[in-house]
Amino acid sequence: MSRRTKLSTRILVSQVAILFVTMCLGFGLYATLTADQLDQQYQQRALSIAQSVAAMPEVSQALLAGDVRPASTVQALASRVQQSTGARFIVVINTSGVRLTHPMASLIGQRISEPIHVLNGQPFTDVDPGTLGPSADGFAPVFGPDGRVIGEVSAGIQEKQVSGALWHELPLIALYTVLALLFGAIAALLLARRLKRTTFGLELHEIARLLQEREAMLHGVREGVITFDPDGNITLINDEARRLIGLRADAIGHRLDELLPAGRLREVLAGEPAGPDQLVITDEHSLVVNRMAVNLTGRALGAVVTLRDRTEVDELMRELTSTRGLTDALRAQQHEFANHMHTVSGLLELGRSDEALSFIAETTGASGRFAESVGARIGHPVIAALILAKSTMASERDVTLLLSELSHVPSALLGPQITQGIVTILGNLIDNAIDAAALGPDPAHVTVRIVHADDELTIRVSDTGPGIPEGASLSIFREGFSTKQNVAGAGRGIGLALVRRVTDRMGGRITVTDGPGPVFMVVLPMPSPVGAS
Repeated sequence: MSRRTKLSTRILVSQVAILFVTMCLGFGLYATLTADQLDQQYQQRALSIAQSVAAMPEVSQALLAGDVRPASTVQALASRVQQSTGARFIVVINTSGVRLTHPMASLIGQRISEPIHVLNGQPFTDVDPGTLGPSADGFAPVFGPDGRVIGEVSAGIQEKQVSGALWHELPLIALYTVLALLFGAIAALLLARRLKRTTFGLELHEIARLLQEREAMLHGVREGVITFDPDGNITLINDEARRLIGLRADAIGHRLDELLPAGRLREVLAGEPAGPDQLVITDEHSLVVNRMAVNLTGRALGAVVTLRDRTEVDELMRELTSTRGLTDALRAQQHEFANHMHTVSGLLELGRSDEALSFIAETTGASGRFAESVGARIGHPVIAALILAKSTMASERDVTLLLSELSHVPSALLGPQITQGIVTILGNLIDNAIDAAALGPDPAHVTVRIVHADDELTIRVSDTGPGIPEGASLSIFREGFSTKQNVAGAGRGIGLALVRRVTDRMGGRITVTDGPGPVFMVVLPMPSPVGAS
């Protein structure tokens, strides 16, 4: 077709050609499938006739008696059934292959040329050329009184009946094919005219040039934008993209594997895995990545990748979630405190001062003892405060936070960065454990153990929740993966990814167990604390 051919003509001719080829292929395929289906139907029909005859007592009696006379009772029975069912033949055969019945009397008493199919006691179907012409056959075993196979009944339906049924179906199929082709041609014509109006009369080369210019522009200058050619080479990158993923200035013309180390960032930028809003966490940013393939007139032109920085949004969401949880816990404590005060007031009005003092001691003792326990075992104030805050949040959700008696953290750790990393790991693990325990059986509790020994800090968090799905112990650390209900704006699939990233950055390792009651364990290399002897 000439390059000067109009757009509407190209579309119409192409669509009609595609429809014609498709409908012809569909017609042939449908005819073949229909023929196979009819063969199977007639084979099952023949098998049903054979099984009905095999179940008649006259057949088994004739086989046991070895009656091979043309005028035998079983021959007459087979002839009647053949006429009533429209079968081409009904043949009774003993285990030696000798016919007891046959539409051609001269073949009675003679052996068959093919093997007996039902000696194993199972029915059998086939299409057989046969002595009377091609037929759809069914073979049924005949059992003796002792349950042994004593013969075979074969019934056949002439293949002409199958072909006749197929030819009866084909005109309707052909009519449908022609109507579909006509409808497709009309639709293609209307589509071509509509596209012509929509494109303001532009032809293909003009549309291609305009679209290439449009795709070359940066969409949303506040987002990072990277474009790739069909070979995967970078053709365009803006300043925001360079800042977010740290690509060098001469990145244009290079492939991703030449610029970035192996990892999730490179895989997502390359389109693996595919899908919208892929979450990627780098050392400095939390990114949402979208990759869109660019195709023009059926020709792949490459892809466009956009990157949105949601680091601040994620941090604000986590802070908001923590603040909201703490606020709800404080509100609940306020109501609980008011109830306690009303109880104390009532006891005092009744003159029961001893009972009032005992009640006050009981209600304040548990929380005080837990705070003292945390302070005694966790010398670092930031980590101790985190555990106490998480304990308050857990109690609001009817979850008990337990600190293992083996826990021990000195009062000083190396630098604020190490402390911040530990807080990130511990906080996310406890949050996930509380969420999981709240969904598990009662009583729900989370157990935390933090031990600093032998230049290592070991963080162990377990819960009574339903646990990690079987085989998902590696996937849970991938950005965007979450077993929790997806809530818009909730930032699901970030916590454990941050734990993994911070653990790797600090040179540590993390393990998790599958199944109910999961155990997360993080081991971090930790030099002796500041001021330690």
